[in-house]
Amino acid sequence: MIDKSAATLTEALSQITDGSTIMIGGFGTAGQPAELIDGLIQLGIKDLTIVSNNAGNGDYGLAKLLKAGAVKKVICSFPRQSDSWVFDELYRAGKIELELVPQGNLACRIQAAGMGLGAVFTPTGFGTLLAEGKETRHIDGKDYVLEYPIKADFALIKAQQGDRWGNLVYRKSARNFGPIMAMAAGVTIAQVSEVVDLGALDPEHIITAGIFVQHVVQVQPEPIAV
Repeated sequence: MIDKSAATLTEALSQITDGSTIMIGGFGTAGQPAELIDGLIQLGIKDLTIVSNNAGNGDYGLAKLLKAGAVKKVICSFPRQSDSWVFDELYRAGKIELELVPQGNLACRIQAAGMGLGAVFTPTGFGTLLAEGKETRHIDGKDYVLEYPIKADFALIKAQQGDRWGNLVYRKSARNFGPIMAMAAGVTIAQVSEVVDLGALDPEHIITAGIFVQHVVQVQPEPIAV
């Protein structure tokens, strides 16, 4: 019997080791798997490379992981905003590395990994510092930059519901990067608000198929402090 449900956060995260590359879903705090991130902190895992849309908000979720000293490098699109003081302080002190990737390129490169592509040509970044040292090509009257897939050892994502096979349904904008990250990682761990019986999810509403998910853990998210 296939059963991918984990009883605890620790059980779900037990395979992650120091030095892992981890994709973390979320657009800001929307769809961010904060409880899985808290579990990482409790396990004391270090030297992580994090792939995410941004570099944390306030002292919550991903920012808390950075503050704990668990991250050596961040690959993201928006490292700085009004409440990114944790990343900003670490970066200015030379305690964390940054690879800046335009948001469309970030999604495209993650998708390329999930689809098994060798690389993709994109016009975004051509003629800028982001294209320095990269192969370029003139195609059909336009200039493009060669970008390679972004893969990860693990993906931590958040969904609204899941079943024991790992099929996932998301809630509104919390869907964001979760589906493509699940495809691009060796192991995907999903936190859900509810684990339902097989057949309870409408097949037309399933966004991430269970084949891309290895572990599902039910959690009750804590409210974000404001």
